[in-house]
Amino acid sequence: MTYRALDTRYDAMKYRRSGRSGLKLPAISLGLWQNFGGSRDYPSAFEILSTAFDHGITHFDLANNYGPPPGAAEELFGDVMARDFRPYRDELIISSKAGYGMWPGPYGEFGSRKNLLASADQSLKRLGLDYVDIFYSHRYDPNTPLEETMGALAHLQRQGKALYVGVSNYPREATREAHRILAAMGVTLTIHQPSYSILNRWIEEDGTIDACGELGVGVIPYSPLAQGVLSGKYSKGKDGASRAGRAGSTVGTRWLAPKVLAAVDALAKVAKARKQTMSQLALAWVLRRSEITSALIGVRTIEQLKDCLGALDNLEFTDKELKAIDAATGDARLDSHPPLSLPD
Repeated sequence: MTYRALDTRYDAMKYRRSGRSGLKLPAISLGLWQNFGGSRDYPSAFEILSTAFDHGITHFDLANNYGPPPGAAEELFGDVMARDFRPYRDELIISSKAGYGMWPGPYGEFGSRKNLLASADQSLKRLGLDYVDIFYSHRYDPNTPLEETMGALAHLQRQGKALYVGVSNYPREATREAHRILAAMGVTLTIHQPSYSILNRWIEEDGTIDACGELGVGVIPYSPLAQGVLSGKYSKGKDGASRAGRAGSTVGTRWLAPKVLAAVDALAKVAKARKQTMSQLALAWVLRRSEITSALIGVRTIEQLKDCLGALDNLEFTDKELKAIDAATGDARLDSHPPLSLPD
């Protein structure tokens, strides 16, 4: 049966401009980092992706190494594009990235021109596309001149392989310098993808979010639910914490510290008073700032997806609520500057 998107897909979603660019993204975007690897079958993947699009999520975020194994998420999304999404290509924003380890040897990671250009070509092949809408430098490389890394991004845009370019996991000064270098080449730094949540506020602490606002760079945070911790599923009395500790879990032990889980329990009271779920509270909190273009979520089920979409029903906070959130988190915050490996 041929897929046909719902005619009502744009009725409820909110769209926000990325910085001062012409690019608009849905307030909630869907990432394929953890849940669309080689073990995910086509029907279940397509059910989530098509439901997302039917609810106005037009932006799907990938990277060359998303899986497992690396490349699997792009291959799966490429199948979806070929079989079902192809008629809607011009309604979709598809992004990819390069910078984390992808293949052996000295050229398979970080920010060299060699790595970024080879990675982009490989990603386009896996996706079955002529171009991606956004291509990111996935992490700041302190050992490669930014001129080289930004030059590679500019080259991809001029080739038509990326319509927009961005950075991910870049601290404040590297973000400013990347913006300056690209501007000198006549290219706009359109978007920044950092980690950001109620429990991880490093972009506030080091001023990265303020710099993006000043420069007109959009911000699309990943892990707004802190690897699911802010959904409440690992709270006291639930069996999630024991599952998270098992081998292969993507949730680091620091996120399951007693003070963190106590903070989550306190946040649950704020969510209840707002008539929101924990996930909805966490997403609304991230989206409260004008610099934020979109919140990037990852889901395993349709139920999780629909729960997250419910955040859009209440994005306003009172000063009292914000103070209660700050008091609840206190010393449980895990602010950390951009890592040189994938966050846990």
